[in-house]
Amino acid sequence: MADRWADSHRRDSWRKMAKNSGYRARSAFKLIQIQNKFNVIREGDRVLDVGSHPGGWAQVSVENTGDFGNVVGVDLEPCEPVEGCTFIVGDITEDDTQKRTKDAFKGYMINSIVSDISPNLTGNWSRDQIISLQLVASVLDFSLPLLCPGGNFVTKIFQGEGIEKLIELVKPRFSTVKRFSPDASRNSSSEVFLICKNHVPWKKSDMSILTEFNSTYTSDENEEVQKPAKGFRLHKAK
Repeated sequence: MADRWADSHRRDSWRKMAKNSGYRARSAFKLIQIQNKFNVIREGDRVLDVGSHPGGWAQVSVENTGDFGNVVGVDLEPCEPVEGCTFIVGDITEDDTQKRTKDAFKGYMINSIVSDISPNLTGNWSRDQIISLQLVASVLDFSLPLLCPGGNFVTKIFQGEGIEKLIELVKPRFSTVKRFSPDASRNSSSEVFLICKNHVPWKKSDMSILTEFNSTYTSDENEEVQKPAKGFRLHKAK
């Protein structure tokens, strides 16, 4: 099974296209397709790239913001430098990393947030699904106060339990919220991207999105799941 995955990965046309185009990962084409359809990043924008390793989304963000933009990438793993992007190594859910991220924007508000994060997976699909949505909720709680009115937010989520609840919590904060599956996503993947456009901060709730999301899962069975998600690197099959 592992050999089949490795062989499929080697023959992946998107991976080959990424290598030939100078992108660090096939995932760059996911953001390119999102950008072509929804125009979430504009020239001169300040962009936060969450879960930025290995840097493919940072490359696409820099291309779209141009010489006068400001792109900041955050990930647990260090990235090779990308001209026009500042990388921060740390956990976006922790106070120190959040402070360094704010400092990198020098007090200016952010125009777009793009997030390709995934949590460390346990193999328990139901539990992993909720933890992944918790992680997205944590990123929203931190980043939305930094997002300017009219700003955009893009994040990867996985189809399954809890997704409708998260969308319900996000909708009042944006004029438009849509799900989108780029062609560059693997056919076997359950991932989908939440495209949130035109941030309307004056409609926000006083309660955090994570707190509201967790209130749905209050049984003893889910007690462990309700602990805040930590880390956002996907353990890939070998």
